[in-house]
Amino acid sequence: MLSFLHHSLLICYAITGMFKPLAAADAGNSLKHPLHLSATELNYNLKESTMEVSCRIFTDDFEDILSKKYKVKADLSLESKHKEMDQLVRKYIGAHLQLAANGKVLPLNYIGFEKDNEAVVVYLESAKVKNIVKLETTSTVLYDLFDDQTNIFHLTFKGNRHSFKLTYPDKRVASSL
Repeated sequence: MLSFLHHSLLICYAITGMFKPLAAADAGNSLKHPLHLSATELNYNLKESTMEVSCRIFTDDFEDILSKKYKVKADLSLESKHKEMDQLVRKYIGAHLQLAANGKVLPLNYIGFEKDNEAVVVYLESAKVKNIVKLETTSTVLYDLFDDQTNIFHLTFKGNRHSFKLTYPDKRVASSL
């Protein structure tokens, strides 16, 4: 079964005409992926009245920006460095991903991150919010590393799924719900 990031990449390759077999991306870390992409799921939990967020970022790109920005040797795979990396991931995502509901910033609680094959998945959950009419997403994830970065979002709200993207230098998109 294709991972969510692989599925998103396959769609992007098909749309842009840059199709390259995905197996080549898995052949080793020495091969760089041709697109700079993150994929974020935004799921509104009706029972809890919270927005559940999971953001997938290529591990090598994420380690590169954490190393560059915080002047450390980032390694998101080593269990012995997980606590140290957890602080950096929290700090970076907090500065580069923001949600606003009905014009008010929606506080996001950082839950943690995990490594998933070629990607790192960062988990967040919003404060309780009811009666969302408009959701504004602001993202500059990896914009400080790549000037061709694309951040894809899949929003699920009350059973309806909407997808949108932000491509450098665009930072903000609003969705009416």
